[in-house]
Amino acid sequence: MTRLTFVALALLFGASACDANPKGSAVSNTDAQEAAAQPVLLKASDGVTVHGFWYKAAQPKALLLLFHQARSSKDEYAAIAPRLVEAGYSALAIDQRAGGELFGKNETAAALGRKADYLEAVPDLKAALNWGRQQKLPIILWGSSYSSSLIFPLAAGDPQGIVALLSFSPGEYFDSDKQMVRTAAAKVNVPVFLASTQDEKSEADPVMAALPKNSANIRFVPEHGVHGSSMLIASRNPQGAEANWNAVMRFLQGITATK
Repeated sequence: MTRLTFVALALLFGASACDANPKGSAVSNTDAQEAAAQPVLLKASDGVTVHGFWYKAAQPKALLLLFHQARSSKDEYAAIAPRLVEAGYSALAIDQRAGGELFGKNETAAALGRKADYLEAVPDLKAALNWGRQQKLPIILWGSSYSSSLIFPLAAGDPQGIVALLSFSPGEYFDSDKQMVRTAAAKVNVPVFLASTQDEKSEADPVMAALPKNSANIRFVPEHGVHGSSMLIASRNPQGAEANWNAVMRFLQGITATK
């Protein structure tokens, strides 16, 4: 990526709030009892209303901002967020404007009334980050597929309050610049948990290699995995979901033990 392109992207993140598409049809949310989710409306810098669900822990150790994959919505996290709350983490899951109805209705995309590309979701992520800072908690960014790539330039360009990243199936999914994610990753100075399947290593490994050396970084290739955050959903990944959860929780506990 040219320096000019990176600067422009950083400014976009600072000013605002290719995905390998998952296979299969709509997924049920019977994997875990759904925690009470409070609807939240955010306003992106360009005026778009971003819909979200806030899952609030009683005594949160940190706040996780949960971003979904392509053709998806905040409901990607309906079975994931309650487990995070049970472990002591609050979470905000949003509907990015680049999404769909794989797991449930994407209210942001539906209201937009047109198809949005992945980079158009940048102000939505930024709006979630701005909201997260108001909660006065350590912030952990969590992305799935295309959004797992976008969290790197978000953290690199606007790092205040961010203490860690979890990136599920990242890659250089953006046709405008095929080194954008690696260039941003090189500027991320917090611990990163980077997960992908064996088949996705060619996309994910270069992102991992670009990160600054940090003993807390984790490169996780599950024995049984599927694309994106779905590797933690039992109905999508019955053989591997629990083992993958164990790896995620070890990382989170290590990050928040001293926060």
